[in-house]
Amino acid sequence: MARKRWSGRLTACAVAVVLAAAGPAAAHDGSERPEESAALGQEHAHEHARLRESMAALRSGYSQLARIDSLKDLTDSQVEANANFNPQDFGRFAEYFPSPDFAAHIAMLPTGKVLLFSFERMEDNPTQEPAPTGTTGKANAGRAYVWDPSKGTTTQAFKKVTPPTVLVPDGTLQARPAPFFCSGHAFLPNGMLGVFGGNLGYGGGAGAKLSLVFDPWTETWALNQDMAVGRWYPSVATAPDGRLLIMSGHSSEGWGTSTSRIERFPAKSLPVPFEKTFTPRLFPTDTLQVDAPFGENSDYPHLFTLRDGKVYGLGRDSTTQFAFDPVAETRTDLPDRPDGTDRGYGSAVPLPAGLRGPDSVLVLGGDRDDPDTYKLANGAWEKQQPRAFGRTQDDTLLMPDASLLTVNGAYAIRDYGNGPYNPQADLKYRQTETRDAQGQWRLGPVQRLPRGYHSNAVVLPDGRILVTGDELQQLANDPKISDDMNGSIEIFEPAYLHQGGTRPTLTAVPDKAGYNAPFTVTTSTPNQVTKAVLLAPTTATHSLNTSQRHIELAIVKRNGLTLDLQAPPSSADAPPGFYMLFLLDERGVPSTAKFVQVR
Repeated sequence: MARKRWSGRLTACAVAVVLAAAGPAAAHDGSERPEESAALGQEHAHEHARLRESMAALRSGYSQLARIDSLKDLTDSQVEANANFNPQDFGRFAEYFPSPDFAAHIAMLPTGKVLLFSFERMEDNPTQEPAPTGTTGKANAGRAYVWDPSKGTTTQAFKKVTPPTVLVPDGTLQARPAPFFCSGHAFLPNGMLGVFGGNLGYGGGAGAKLSLVFDPWTETWALNQDMAVGRWYPSVATAPDGRLLIMSGHSSEGWGTSTSRIERFPAKSLPVPFEKTFTPRLFPTDTLQVDAPFGENSDYPHLFTLRDGKVYGLGRDSTTQFAFDPVAETRTDLPDRPDGTDRGYGSAVPLPAGLRGPDSVLVLGGDRDDPDTYKLANGAWEKQQPRAFGRTQDDTLLMPDASLLTVNGAYAIRDYGNGPYNPQADLKYRQTETRDAQGQWRLGPVQRLPRGYHSNAVVLPDGRILVTGDELQQLANDPKISDDMNGSIEIFEPAYLHQGGTRPTLTAVPDKAGYNAPFTVTTSTPNQVTKAVLLAPTTATHSLNTSQRHIELAIVKRNGLTLDLQAPPSSADAPPGFYMLFLLDERGVPSTAKFVQVR
């Protein structure tokens, strides 16, 4: 819990600084001044700059000292809580470092880098709304960065990749970087990311018709033709043919005017991009013959392609559960989810099914009063083992060893147990939770920041977990609000990285693997390898992660340092695209992954 510690005394020098900071010329000026450094020395001048920065933050409604205090308290409580968790059994949080973006959206790219994108902030006060949801004009703009883990954690490891400049139909005729926050996204077969929808800045959340593609190979954006309808909070999934299905979202008329139209990208008349050099530009969508009636409560329904080739749409409302056939363009109604409630922002994960693609989905989170989890399989629902407590805004990931890991969470959208827009948080919402192969959950280590609304997490190729997001918490715990690094990233090392001994190694993989065919990989530790798995790199936002997938690969032949593996049976088992290939030992310890394109 953050503590606000204030001294009752100020030195005469400090009073002078405070008075100077009160002037309009000094607003938000936390920089050091050469004349002060020359007269007072660098250390004393630095203290003056810090005081000016703190006073500027006070005028904005949230003290810089409170931010520093809050981060220190969270750091101290994390250390204290995690002293009770042996990393060999529970894993550990190993790194915490600043980021230039809030990461309301995230994508694990097939280059091994991570795309982070969101919006330019309107506020630095974490008790106010920082996103330009209700703002028209240039201030309503998107931003994006690529983090390269191989370059470390300094500012040099981040590259700005600004989205295309567009004219938003908001009546202002002001061009700005595409305001694509609260969009939906999924991967194309060539590893590029399709991004659809965004914010128009009026109507409480009016949806943009934006259609973009991010090319990870050149780290550039391409603009495509507008969608037929605007979408704010849509969902996107990759179908077995590699095309992206776009569903739901609030229209350009404003919040509550949801669309039931399903769009497809690229349009059926155009080729699917399989090659790295094929970047869709000015491609249109087309519209399926069937609709997706998720209703007014249409925020980010969960979408999953299961091994029967259908795309399952699991709405937040218990009564909007559907299966779509993307070939026949038909819809089948599914039974109501048995909880009978509206699950806000919570997770859903397609469960591993061995050598085949998933045939079931686990729905969890999104209801602070319901810790139970719910499995959909063979068209029927079944209540599963509960987690320790209900939480919303959580992110649950499929791990290389087929376990599930939950990070992040809150009491409500922006309520961490102490009221809306209050950055203080109950410790339990910072605690991780893991599900084993038997479906049993157990609580684990505490992350540093509580992260609720707009939180995110992905599995990195080296088996670690990147945790980020939640602009309010990042602003509330930013030790230097005056710089451009207002976000933060935490790295979690799962227990499998603390088992001692050497990890399996994967030294070479082919560029491509064909369905139901063998392919050869090389390892320097063949005797350690007992299992090979494909884990889909994921892209996520708002507790929505439609690309998760875990598939085991049969080891059909061993020959010295090479292994012949059998690719997944069909594109319904594994939609075409890039996957992380891990080799695991008998303890479940994974190698560092390499990317292979399945097509």
